[in-house]
Amino acid sequence: MVGLRTYIAGLEMPNPTMLASGILGTTADMLREAANAGAGAVVTKSVSLKPREGYPNPTVIQVDCGFLNAVGLPNPGIHKFIDEIKRLRDLNVPLIVSVFGFKPEEYAEAARLAVEAGASAVELNLSCPHVKGTGAEIGQDPEAVKLTVKAVKDCVDRPVFAKLTPNTSSISDLARAAASAGADGITAINTVRAMAIDIETFRPVLANRFGGLSGAAIKPIAVRCVYEIYEAIDVPIIGCGGVRDWRDAVEFMLAGARAVQIGSAIALEGLSIFKRICEGICGFLERKGFRSVDEIIGLAHKK
Repeated sequence: MVGLRTYIAGLEMPNPTMLASGILGTTADMLREAANAGAGAVVTKSVSLKPREGYPNPTVIQVDCGFLNAVGLPNPGIHKFIDEIKRLRDLNVPLIVSVFGFKPEEYAEAARLAVEAGASAVELNLSCPHVKGTGAEIGQDPEAVKLTVKAVKDCVDRPVFAKLTPNTSSISDLARAAASAGADGITAINTVRAMAIDIETFRPVLANRFGGLSGAAIKPIAVRCVYEIYEAIDVPIIGCGGVRDWRDAVEFMLAGARAVQIGSAIALEGLSIFKRICEGICGFLERKGFRSVDEIIGLAHKK
């Protein structure tokens, strides 16, 4: 019997698929629906200490190779969002709350409140490519990454995952900084900074002009980042970026990921994608003679 159960920093997951942050993670009902559909863990939309409105429309468009978004991290603030977290204390899979701030202390306070409300773990958004003063602007600086991770680790007793940006010259340096501060895991990657221009109006399509590209186009970038991080540090990695089917998931695992997050593909395939990917992984493992997903993690580094 093939085993899909996996563990990341002490979190037990029935399978290695996760709902990515920013996709359906705005309410308890949506998060529960993703868990019931087969996700091995769910990640909330990124939440900050104070409420944030985000950007005006248009904020999301579909492009030939995926999706382009500059939503602007809108959220009701952690003080209000904790009501959603508390409603999920009986969830049968880990609940990971994504948090962000404009300085380390804001990340830490948002994370503390999330954990007190019942979060299984926190994911630090150090990689949003389109909001000034947070996300990638913090996450591109190894020292800022280190300070932010340390501030959060100092005030929570749950696993802390650092979600890193691909918009950097060396994601390995960022991963080393996060690990040195005590990060329990690395999520790689967030969206790639990009834009689209309307040739009829001569204007950028997104209201914010620049946004983040997600979907199939960024998978090779994400796989490369996971591979590099696996060689740089000995910390669990969660792969994210362009996962559409079981083959993509297996590729991430061979590169070194213990789990994969699924986001944009849900808009195209629906929530049934979690079970389809798990079934595909099982079939692959059986065909290759493996007994569990653990046996293929990082296997590409040994060939």
